[in-house]
Amino acid sequence: MNQYLIPANTKRAQLIFNIFRPVDLGIISTGTVITFILFLILQPQSLFLGIIVLIPFLICAFLVLPVPNYHNILCVLINIYNFYFVDRNQLVWKGWDVKNEFKE
Repeated sequence: MNQYLIPANTKRAQLIFNIFRPVDLGIISTGTVITFILFLILQPQSLFLGIIVLIPFLICAFLVLPVPNYHNILCVLINIYNFYFVDRNQLVWKGWDVKNEFKE
């Protein structure tokens, strides 16, 4: 009684377009606005300058790209950063004496 089966895609209903979080849309819209402003300011005449102007949009689009087992590349990078630089626990092995009866 009172046992519920939760569907596997319940998190998707909370996302925008079933893919993006509000933060992701903020990142991609910021990259788009910066790229648009750079296009207006620089008015690229060569392929190299055009690629330079597109870099903010390409970086932001790469960060919100969905990947398996994670939400997107940004989540993967945050998890890698947290694992290597923030949550480095130093676990000290004390041996087999769990109760510490003989500890002085």
